[in-house]
Amino acid sequence: MKDTTKHQGLRNQLANVLEAKGITDAKVLDAVRKIPRHLFMDSSFEAHAYQDKAFPIAAEQTISQPYTVAFQSEVLEIQPGEKVLEIGTGSGYQTAVLLELGAEVYSIERQHELFKKTSMFLPKLGYRPKRFIFGDGYKGLPEEAPFDKIIVTAGAPYVPKALLGQIKVGGRLLIPVGDKEQVMTLFIRKSPKEFEKHELGGFRFVPMLKKKN
Repeated sequence: MKDTTKHQGLRNQLANVLEAKGITDAKVLDAVRKIPRHLFMDSSFEAHAYQDKAFPIAAEQTISQPYTVAFQSEVLEIQPGEKVLEIGTGSGYQTAVLLELGAEVYSIERQHELFKKTSMFLPKLGYRPKRFIFGDGYKGLPEEAPFDKIIVTAGAPYVPKALLGQIKVGGRLLIPVGDKEQVMTLFIRKSPKEFEKHELGGFRFVPMLKKKN
């Protein structure tokens, strides 16, 4: 697994592109500069790894557009040591960003092929979430709840009540809601029964699927 000065230069350029598009969190931009995104993709796509585009990975899934990853990471306002649940491990790139931001990450993936590949790959780069889980993201992870932050990296047709229930008071759930296109939606838990909702614009994700029986 090679990471060259050329790759580093391309990452710097990508971070500059994201900054020009409105990403202002220096810690998020530093994570983009540090993480070798080309290693998260098939080698045949390496020439495209530092473009601001999504690309296919295994199991008919995609590695998200860097802007989307940076946007979600910025909105979450991760603080070091926070307990974060990620729904949709995918390639593990978003997981790595969360870890660079200092989060304690619990990550759920329902595609077994991706779960096996990413859970073996990320530690080779030095990225070690608290837990990798093969399971149904709609159910969250009740045995580890509550979480400071929950991030969903797939398009959900509705907001699962289980996820809302697993956020701490003061915590955040960020989820793309919709079918073919999604509205990025932020829920901030103000009290045990009260949530503040913010709609943050249109995005496009692969569908959030339930775990197969």
